[in-house]
Amino acid sequence: MVKIACIGAGYVGGPTMAMIAYQCHHVEVKVLDISEERIAAWNSDKLPIYEPGLDEIVKARIGKNLFFTTEVDQGIRDADIIFVAVNTPTKKVGIGAGRAADLTYWELAARRIAAVADTPKVVVEKSTVPIKTAEAISAVLHAAGKTRFDVLSNPEFLAEGTAIEDLTEPDRVLIGGTMDDAGRKAAELLASVYATWVPRERILTTNVWSSELSKLVANSFLAQRVSSINAISAICEASGADVDEVSRAVGMDSRIGPKFLKASVGFGGSCFQKDILNLVYLCQSMGLAEVAEYFNWVVKMNDIQKERFVSRIIHGLFNTVTGKRIAVLGFAFKKDTGDTRETASIEICKRLVEERAKVAIYDPKVEESQIWMDLTQATKMDQTALSKFITLETTAYDACQDAHAIAIATEWDEFKKIDFTRVYNSMSKPSFIFDGRNILDHDGLRKIGFVVYAIGKPLDKKLNVV
Repeated sequence: MVKIACIGAGYVGGPTMAMIAYQCHHVEVKVLDISEERIAAWNSDKLPIYEPGLDEIVKARIGKNLFFTTEVDQGIRDADIIFVAVNTPTKKVGIGAGRAADLTYWELAARRIAAVADTPKVVVEKSTVPIKTAEAISAVLHAAGKTRFDVLSNPEFLAEGTAIEDLTEPDRVLIGGTMDDAGRKAAELLASVYATWVPRERILTTNVWSSELSKLVANSFLAQRVSSINAISAICEASGADVDEVSRAVGMDSRIGPKFLKASVGFGGSCFQKDILNLVYLCQSMGLAEVAEYFNWVVKMNDIQKERFVSRIIHGLFNTVTGKRIAVLGFAFKKDTGDTRETASIEICKRLVEERAKVAIYDPKVEESQIWMDLTQATKMDQTALSKFITLETTAYDACQDAHAIAIATEWDEFKKIDFTRVYNSMSKPSFIFDGRNILDHDGLRKIGFVVYAIGKPLDKKLNVV
C-alpha cells in the first residue's frame, strides 16, 4: 500500500487528499497539521472549510484510508510521498515585501521532514511557489536530512466553489521533476496515483521549473482576462454600451472563448493577486522591468475597479454616505465558498467606513469571526470601535432594513431570489442598488422603484454620477 502524507490541512491539502483517498482505496492518506482546532474540525461533522461536495467525500473515506491528525512526525516517517500544502502568502516585510512569496512555512515544513524522515521520500510541492523553489528545498532537505529526497512540483489548479469538480475531472495534472532517472521514477510514482481516475493523456510531466512557472502563468492569464473585461466595463459605462453584450460577442470567437469574461467589482481569492505579484517580483529580479510592469497592471486594474465601484456608491448617494446605512450583500470573494482572502468586500467596507457610513453585512457562509478579523485588520480599528460603523446581520432582509442602498458584492444564488418589492418597502427613499456582480434583473428593479447601478451597463438616468 502506498502511503501519502500531506502537511497542511487547509483549502488545498484537505480537499486534494480527500479526493485521493476517495479515488484510491489502495492508498493510505494522512493529513497533518499542528493546529489541534483545525484537525478536530476535519474530524467533526462541521468541516473547517465550505466546498460543495466535500463533506460527502470526506465522510465516505474518513477512518478507512483517510485520516486527519496532529501527529506530524509519525505521519512523515510512515509516508512514501509527502505533499506540502502550507500557506505561501505575499511577504509583508523585508526584501520583496508586497510582491515576493513568503516561503517561511514551506522551509519550516522541509526542515521538519529532513529532521524526522529516516527512509527515502518523494516530497511534492503543492503550495504555489516561485520557480527554483524545488531546487532550494532540495538543498535544505539533503543538507539537513539523513536519507534521499526527490522533490516534485505538482501545482494545484483548483477554483474554490468547484474544487471537487476540478479534482474529479481535472483539465490536466502537472508533475514537474528532475530530468534524471531518480526524478522520472519519482514522477511516475505520483503519476500512478493520479492515474487511478485521471486519464493518462491528462497527466503531464515536465521539468520542475516549467511546472512551477506554469501555475503562476495560468493564474496571471485568468486574472488578466478579468481585468481586461473590467477595463472594458468602464468604457461601456462612458459610452452606453452593455458589457455583457460585448463579452458575449467577444467570447463567441473560438480563439478567445467565454470564460472569465464576466465584469464584476473585481477578482479576489488566495491565488490571483498573490501569484501575479510573485510573477512581477520574479520579472523584476531578472531585470525584466517592462514585463513586470505589464503584469503589475493586472493588479492595478483590479484595485481601480473596486475604487470605481465605491465611488459610484458615494456619488450616487449625492456625494455623501456619512450616517447612511449601506447593506453589503456577500463577503466571500465568490459564491459557494466561505473564503474571504482578498475579497472585494473588504475594500468596499473599509472605504465605506472611512466615509463614516453605517455598513450592514450579510453572507450566508462566512463566519462572523472571520469578517471581524478581516475588517479590523483592514481598517486598523478594534472591534469595539468598528462596531459603531459595522453590523453583521443573519439575513439579507435584516441587512436591507432601513438601508439607503444595497451593494451586491458576492454572486450568491440566493440573492437572485430575494423579494425586492418587500426589500424596497423596508428601505429609505430613494432606494439604490449597486450590483457589483450583474446578477439581478435590473429592469425589474427599476419598475419596483429602485435607482440601479450595474457594472458596465448604460447608466441609470436617475443616478448622480458627479
